[in-house]
Amino acid sequence: MDAANQIHKPGYIYIENDMIREVGEWKPDDSLDHLKANSSYTYDASGKVVIPGIINGHTHLFQTFMRGVSDHSSLAEWLKEIIWPMSLAMEPDDFYLAALIGCIENLKSGATYIMDHHYIHTFPENDASVLRAMVDSGIRGHLARGGSDLAGEVRLRETEEQIFGSTERLLDEWDGAASDRIRIALGPLNLYGCSRGYLERAAVFSRDRKLISHVHVAETSGQIDNTIERYGLRNLELLHNVGLLSEQTQVVHGIWLDDGELELIRDKQASVIHCPVSNMYLASGIARVPEMQQMGINVALGTDGPGSNNCQDNLEVLKFTACLHKVNELDATLLPPMDVLRMATMNGARAVGRSENLGSLEPGKKADLVTVDMRKAHISPIHRASSALVYNANGNDVDLVIVNGEVVVEGGKSTWIDEQEVIQRAQQRVDALRAKLSVQYPIFSIRE
Repeated sequence: MDAANQIHKPGYIYIENDMIREVGEWKPDDSLDHLKANSSYTYDASGKVVIPGIINGHTHLFQTFMRGVSDHSSLAEWLKEIIWPMSLAMEPDDFYLAALIGCIENLKSGATYIMDHHYIHTFPENDASVLRAMVDSGIRGHLARGGSDLAGEVRLRETEEQIFGSTERLLDEWDGAASDRIRIALGPLNLYGCSRGYLERAAVFSRDRKLISHVHVAETSGQIDNTIERYGLRNLELLHNVGLLSEQTQVVHGIWLDDGELELIRDKQASVIHCPVSNMYLASGIARVPEMQQMGINVALGTDGPGSNNCQDNLEVLKFTACLHKVNELDATLLPPMDVLRMATMNGARAVGRSENLGSLEPGKKADLVTVDMRKAHISPIHRASSALVYNANGNDVDLVIVNGEVVVEGGKSTWIDEQEVIQRAQQRVDALRAKLSVQYPIFSIRE
C-alpha cells in the first residue's frame, strides 16, 4: 500500500519494538539471514499475503449483543424495536463483554484499528467498559464519545454538560492509554438527534481540543427532510453551517448527499466513511462513492455495528464495496481491487489522522500488520493477490495479526483472550436479556 502499490514476492518485514524497520524482497542468498538469527520472534508467511492492518472506520461494538434479532426492519423500526430496548436493558459488564467480542472479531478479520461510535450512556461506566475491552483485546481503538440531546428515545438523551463533561474526563483518563493504542474523539450522534446549540458547541470543542468529529450524516432520505424542515438546510449543509465540517470530520454513510454537499466535503477535506453492508441491510441507499473518488474525496470503509451487518468481517466488506458500486452504475470497471484495499488501509489512516504512521507497510510506520492464508480451496490458485483478497478471502482466512509490534492473533486465534470463555459468558447474558425483554417486546421472543 505504498505510493507505488509495490508488491514484494517473496518479501520480508523486520520489526523492532512497535515499528517497522525494513520491508523488501527476500533474497535467495544468505545476506538477510542475520535478521532471522537476531530476532526474538519469527513467522514464516509462506503461502500468505501480508497487508497493513485494516482500519474499520465505523462500528458500534455494543451491538454484538443485538445481531440477528431481526433482519427485516427499516432504520427507524430497527432503532425503536431492537437497539433502544436492548441498550436500556444492558448493564455495564454487558457493554464490556459485547465490546470484547467485537474487538476479537475485528482483529480476527484483519482490523487492527477500530473507530467505535459509542452513544449509550445509561451507566457512567459504559465508556470505560468499552475502552477496557479495547485494551484487553490488544486492538488499536478510537472511541468517538457519542451524544444526543434530542434522541428519539428520551431515556438516552443527555444534556450538553453531561456530554462535554464526560468527554473531558475520557480525554484526561484514557487518551493515549495502552502505549498510545487508545484515542478519544467527539461523536455527535446524528443531525436529527442533536440540537443546533449542541452542534455549535461541539464544533468549538473539537476545534479547541483538535479532536476528530465522527457523525452519522444523510443515512436515509428522511433525515434530509428532518433538517430541511427544522433549519431549511440539508444534513451536510447544517454540519457546515454550525462549523463542524473540516479535515478532522468523518462523515459516516453520506448516502443522500447532493452535488453541492459533495463539493463542501471536498473543499473542507473531510472524509467519508462508507459502510456498504449496513446500507444494503437496512435498505438505506447507496453512497456516491465512485463520484466521491473522482472528486478527490477521501473515502474509507467501515463495517458499521453488528446490529446492522450482522458481523464485522472486514475482509467481507471489501467484496461488498466493489460489487455494490459496479451493479449500481452498471459498470464493471469501477473500483478495481487495489483501490478497494487502499480504501481499507491508507484512506482509513488518513481519515483518523494517522497517515504518517499507519496504513501501509513501510519503514518508520507502526507495526500493525495482518497475514491472510491464501492456500485455501476458495482462494487458490491465484493470478493476482489483490483480486484474491477482495473477492475470495474472508475473515476466517486471517492467520496472524500484529498490533503495535505485539502478536494479538496467531493461527487465527486470539493470543490475549480466552475466546470461548467470553463467548459463553456473553451468550448467558444475551439469553437473560432476551427473557427480560420478551415480555414487553415480542420480537425478542421469536426464535426460528
